[in-house]
Amino acid sequence: MSDALWYFARGSGVVSLVLLTVVVALGIGARSGRTAFSLPRFAVNLLHRNAALLAVVFLVLHVVSLLFDPYAQLRLFDLVLPFAGNYRPLWQGLGTLGLDLMIAIVVTSLLRHRIGARAWRAVHWLTYLCWPVALMHGLGTGSDNGTVWLWAISLVCAAGVLAAVVWRLTPNFTRFPRRAKRLRLLEEVR
Repeated sequence: MSDALWYFARGSGVVSLVLLTVVVALGIGARSGRTAFSLPRFAVNLLHRNAALLAVVFLVLHVVSLLFDPYAQLRLFDLVLPFAGNYRPLWQGLGTLGLDLMIAIVVTSLLRHRIGARAWRAVHWLTYLCWPVALMHGLGTGSDNGTVWLWAISLVCAAGVLAAVVWRLTPNFTRFPRRAKRLRLLEEVR
């Protein structure tokens, strides 16, 4: 049984990282004001939200399976306080920090209408910190941290986020392309 939990914990952690990568890339795309992947904006937002929910589900499965895995020996205390674990405290602490950040993002998203858009957005920016923390946690801890397949997945995830950031920072990028087009038309008329 412990082998099954260990494999499940590893797999669910990797799936959570891949989904979090998709969430970050789609979040960048959704904020851009331009259509991403030839999808309408509402579809990008819907995909972003659903991928985020699925990433949280896999993160919870990852953590719960590690709690019950006798090999990992994870304590409830390790889930709350970063860098206090017995096993590779730095790398495990990054995982705890990522979990804590994700909890803050989920809670504020659930309370978005009560706390206001500005407060929600401020906390939601933590996603940009949560993603690299999760990436480093995955590369630094566990029995797969030196394997080619994990590094390959991590490099693809990093390339995906980097591509989204580069796309967002292109010089001809305008946050509101329709507004920019209307302004150009008005200038041509004058």
